[in-house]
Amino acid sequence: MSSPLHLSIRDPDSRRRAFLRRHILAAHARLSPGLRELSVAVVDGRTMSDLHRRFLNRRGPTDVMAFELDADARGRVTAGEVVVCIDVARVASRRRGIALRHELLLYALHGMLHLCGYDDRNAADSRRMHAMEDALLSELGIGPVFAGRNVPRRRRSRGNPGGGPT
Repeated sequence: MSSPLHLSIRDPDSRRRAFLRRHILAAHARLSPGLRELSVAVVDGRTMSDLHRRFLNRRGPTDVMAFELDADARGRVTAGEVVVCIDVARVASRRRGIALRHELLLYALHGMLHLCGYDDRNAADSRRMHAMEDALLSELGIGPVFAGRNVPRRRRSRGNPGGGPT
């Protein structure tokens, strides 16, 4: 059984914040990870560009970055932060024809999965990670994003303030 997640969300939109809280907590309960503390920040493109440059030495904004903040003796992440970019999400949600809050939830779940040990650095791991995203989104009543796609969605980057990406 999973321990409760201490979750904080920074987003000026209280309705979106409540939506993200409800769904992230439900996804966490489904995963039963070692993750016990999670902060999710919704930021603009300028802030994300600054983080992207600072931690990964890459220009421009990205959709999501995940930061490991603490780990247990076995190396499992117990605390982390996920930063999602609302400007990137707006463009992607329009392109996909989905609600902005659903795109932001996808990014938050993607970051949380990185903190829970999932990776998308190669095609096989990417398919596994996106399958888990689809399973979680389906269980949450949102529906799959990646089902039926042959090509894994390219993740631009994630970062870890301690050094390398998560």
